[in-house]
Amino acid sequence: MADVINGADTAWMIVATALVLFMTLPGLALFYGGLVRSKNVLSIFVQCFAIAGVMSLLWVLYGYSLAFGDGGQWQWAIGNVDKALLRGVTIDSVSGTIPESLFLAFQMTFAIITPALVVGAFAERMKFKGMLLFSVIWFTFSYLPICHMAWAGEGALFHGWGVLDFAGGTVVHVNAGIAGLVTCIMIGRRSGYPREVMRPHNLPFAVMGAGMLWVGWFGFNAGSELAADGTAAMALLVTHLAAATAAIVWMLIELWAHGKASALGIATGAVAGLVAITPASGTAGPLGAIVIGAASAGAGYYFATKVKHRFGYDDSLDVFGVHGIGGIVGALLTGVFAAAEFGGSGLAEGMTIGGQVWAQAKSLLVTAAWSGVVSITAFIVVDRLVGMRVPMEVERGGLDLAEHQEQAYEIV
Repeated sequence: MADVINGADTAWMIVATALVLFMTLPGLALFYGGLVRSKNVLSIFVQCFAIAGVMSLLWVLYGYSLAFGDGGQWQWAIGNVDKALLRGVTIDSVSGTIPESLFLAFQMTFAIITPALVVGAFAERMKFKGMLLFSVIWFTFSYLPICHMAWAGEGALFHGWGVLDFAGGTVVHVNAGIAGLVTCIMIGRRSGYPREVMRPHNLPFAVMGAGMLWVGWFGFNAGSELAADGTAAMALLVTHLAAATAAIVWMLIELWAHGKASALGIATGAVAGLVAITPASGTAGPLGAIVIGAASAGAGYYFATKVKHRFGYDDSLDVFGVHGIGGIVGALLTGVFAAAEFGGSGLAEGMTIGGQVWAQAKSLLVTAAWSGVVSITAFIVVDRLVGMRVPMEVERGGLDLAEHQEQAYEIV
């Protein structure tokens, strides 16, 4: 039977697509922009906007085709170029119950936010040209293959293993988190880190951005069902519960450790919960969401406040600590809480909980290794071509003025 467009599904997916774009612009831009110092806030905004534009064009040029095309003997890792420049995609093209143009636009918003997430790891010290070129290479050789492995269907590597990744635990968060860890180590610490206190310049920006991410995440997770049905509704519910739980758990940890709950902490906790529920959002029930949210807050807090300082790497905005670790926690616990006995919708066909967790772990290992190798290679290539780090005097003066000839705030 031929695919037929469903009006309700199409209407919902138009909304979901807008919500996911809203996560980057202005959600992530405000969240990251508020966390850096005032001399660098515009650089974050420009990077998010530039990535949105560049990735949209690359997605149309070759990204969609390579991510979701049939790769033949290479189907396990990558697609083909049959739909490069969207050849064959017309107003009559259908994908499931929605127009194909809408499906590719929805997936485009994922391709936008994933490299934008990486920006937070090397914030305040990378050249704009270096950032753009690195993002293009990383998108091509890391995002597209991992996206294909997870979501291209029959013959793709993770599909064959029975991996459950409903909305992008590996594709988006672990992929970006590993890239962030690699780049922040290779580019080195910010000048003065960790001796100087580098406080966020505008916490209201950051909290508003986190709130926008929370709202936009409903499109991210519930939209990944690609239909307006019960699974989408449950995905929305568990997404909210995980975020709420993680925000409260992070707050309680801060109260226990420092005696005060911070705005930054509760906002970061919410984002950690949203990250962790992402791979499980289509399979976990409310109980699973609460446990996953709590676990992500505990693990994220530990890595963002303890591990980072112990090993001395300068992950400026905790991309690895929140997205990388949250994605890992969520992906592994998906293998537990997808099980019907824990209120989930069921494991992959023929799987036990142990087998499902092992499948999830294998996908994490592949994603971490793949993203790590691509990130190292891309960094070396771009550093030799245009350089990656701004000169010290530029870093001290701020990227806004030196890289973009603008200032966020006039001194009067």
